[in-house]
Amino acid sequence: MLAANLAIATLMVGLTTIVHLVFLTGLTWLMQRRKIGENGNFISPSLVIVLVVLGLFAAHSVEIWIYAVLYIFLDVFEDFETALYFSTSTFTTVGFGEVVAGPKWRLLTAIESANGFILIGWSTAFLIGLTARLRAVEHRWMKGHGE
Repeated sequence: MLAANLAIATLMVGLTTIVHLVFLTGLTWLMQRRKIGENGNFISPSLVIVLVVLGLFAAHSVEIWIYAVLYIFLDVFEDFETALYFSTSTFTTVGFGEVVAGPKWRLLTAIESANGFILIGWSTAFLIGLTARLRAVEHRWMKGHGE
């Protein structure tokens, strides 16, 4: 069972990392497409941050749902709601509550937790970088408009 846990966990980490990269690339592309701060085009930094946070939340939701679907496929849980609840609490590293996967898949679930921790950290770094960039753009924009 160890080999199966490690193989599936490796595939899931790879898949969720690719999903996350696609979302971050898409968010970056959208921000570049809007040319924030160029030629007088200034979108409220607050609006941009809200949209990015919603995009990040969507990315994490997709990743959590992928794990929940896997748990149903592996017959770890009887219904999707339980699988989704478990995946959400595991991915966000809140920890195991009243629902546990059992010993057969415990390594997979522990790796989901590490995977979620890293991806949430990546999102945090992305958001901090964006916030710093928006503050710099806002400062340049205000300086150019005599404020």
